[in-house]
Amino acid sequence: MISPAVALDIDQGVATLTLNRPEKRNAVGPELSQALREAARTCATSPDIRCVILTGAGGFFSVGGDIDLFSGAGDDAEATVGGLAKTFHAGVLELATMPKPLVTAVNGPAAGAGLSLAILGDIAIAARTAQFAVAYTAIGLTPDGGASWMLPRLVGLRRAQEMILTNRRVGADEAAAMGLVTRAVDPEVLMEAAHETARSLAFGAVGALAACRRLLHEGAVQGLAAQLDAEASGIARASGGAEGREGVAAFLEKRKPVFPPAGGR
Repeated sequence: MISPAVALDIDQGVATLTLNRPEKRNAVGPELSQALREAARTCATSPDIRCVILTGAGGFFSVGGDIDLFSGAGDDAEATVGGLAKTFHAGVLELATMPKPLVTAVNGPAAGAGLSLAILGDIAIAARTAQFAVAYTAIGLTPDGGASWMLPRLVGLRRAQEMILTNRRVGADEAAAMGLVTRAVDPEVLMEAAHETARSLAFGAVGALAACRRLLHEGAVQGLAAQLDAEASGIARASGGAEGREGVAAFLEKRKPVFPPAGGR
């Protein structure tokens, strides 16, 4: 059973994961990290889930690591923080590589590990009240949660250097303009926008979307020739699968495609 530190709700193929420590501004501690890993695994493996939304409870998305935990660890801080990061990273990697799209709905400030989670979505939608800060060096720490990998790929090395080294806060509208998030919306319509996006993805060709996620990740670290080979193999497999056959048939018949469940042949 998943801890209440991360709430999981499933409706019509869309799973909503809510970071659920509002009294701690959704700080990432051992219980939340473990719950996130378990919830992410459930989302990755459940055939009833076709798209995932990640958001936060209360007025914050997440302020990042639980500083009280770090302080209380004393001489054991290295082992404590290292163990926490390992568990947290397992959840991050599961969300990043699961064969389903991820939508992040950033309902408030996101800092540190919270920033890493906020920008993890394939589609990242931020309330205009949200702010983003890397925050680590302000307390003598270094990034985790994939921030040093994702930020340069989203906003370029120069902006990533500024954000990581100076901890400058970035508002939601600026975040959208620089490509840190997909778009900014008014707070009262955030979850409506997230669910509308997630539903459209959930009823789409989830197998093809999963392959696109994989290609985009691989393309960040391999050369053009290898990427062309991967694309050729991918489109060949897709054209022979149920989604590809249905998509082509629907196009020719001028109708809306009805894609099969993920993994259908």
